[in-house]
Amino acid sequence: MTSFPSMDPAKTVPSEPSVDDGELLDAYSKAVIGVVERVGPAVVSLSVRASGRRGLREGAGSGVLFSPDGYLLTNAHVVADARRVDVALTGGSTHEGNVTGIDPATDLAVVHLERAEPLPYAELGQSQTLRVGQLVIAIGNPLGFSSTVSAGVISALGRTMRGQNGRLLENIIQSDVALNPGNSGGPLVDSRGRVVGIATAMILGAQGISFAVPIDTGKWVLGHLMTSGRVRRSWLGIAGQNRPIPRVLGRRFEILAQTGVEVVSVEPGGPAARAGLREGDLVHALDRQSVTSVDDIHRLLSRWPVGQGLAVGLLRGQDLQELTVVPAEAP
Repeated sequence: MTSFPSMDPAKTVPSEPSVDDGELLDAYSKAVIGVVERVGPAVVSLSVRASGRRGLREGAGSGVLFSPDGYLLTNAHVVADARRVDVALTGGSTHEGNVTGIDPATDLAVVHLERAEPLPYAELGQSQTLRVGQLVIAIGNPLGFSSTVSAGVISALGRTMRGQNGRLLENIIQSDVALNPGNSGGPLVDSRGRVVGIATAMILGAQGISFAVPIDTGKWVLGHLMTSGRVRRSWLGIAGQNRPIPRVLGRRFEILAQTGVEVVSVEPGGPAARAGLREGDLVHALDRQSVTSVDDIHRLLSRWPVGQGLAVGLLRGQDLQELTVVPAEAP
């Protein structure tokens, strides 16, 4: 007859977690709780009435106050074409906000609400020092659920993606923090309670993939928006499409890139027209730097000074030419 060892009841009870494990879990919890208590009061909910193609539309989003006198950062797509913006504070009060400025190119906007007393505000940190794997916390109002907190890590840095308006967004932070409609414009915060990004997009149907505009970009943009209500960018006055560079011409003129940008239309009276660019020209360089796509042109123009001459290298038929275009301010 087979005998079984006697069971000691004391040995069937799950062992307590070690002190070290408990301390690690407690440290993580304390970090998240501390951030929420510090930054949470500065996170607001936005209700927006805006003009749309089919008349008035209503939308919602989040924002974060960055100054005690009522200035907040949010997404451009949240307040675009807004006729009225209502800002709800965590204390329960709601106030009308005024859009100070919008920058669709970075999907950022500044809104101001008038209050006599100082408001709670969050500290803006630095995004250039972020590292993949770093803990980040998002606070916002997804799907109408106010003051919702989610935590995760930075998955990647320097991403490039398309915004809701189709424009290229550069140097984007990717994280696995759960975001949903309504989180847009809310802060992405590090473990010290400093805002390091502004939530901008999620991919519907994907899990663990969300994006934020780095706060270094945000600080540059808000300076322009608070000063002049807009960000000045250079404009050439052309429409283009990516096109392969003929191999024969590439070898003849020692052009290393395999693709360039074909000019498909030239704005009459614009900078490119005045400089002599024509439809059919194949642009391969700007400022003597290789250009392989329309996005390359957008990147360079976003930092090129308005009114400063720009060397444009192009192929016209079988010839290599260089023209100087003086970009104007983007309309």
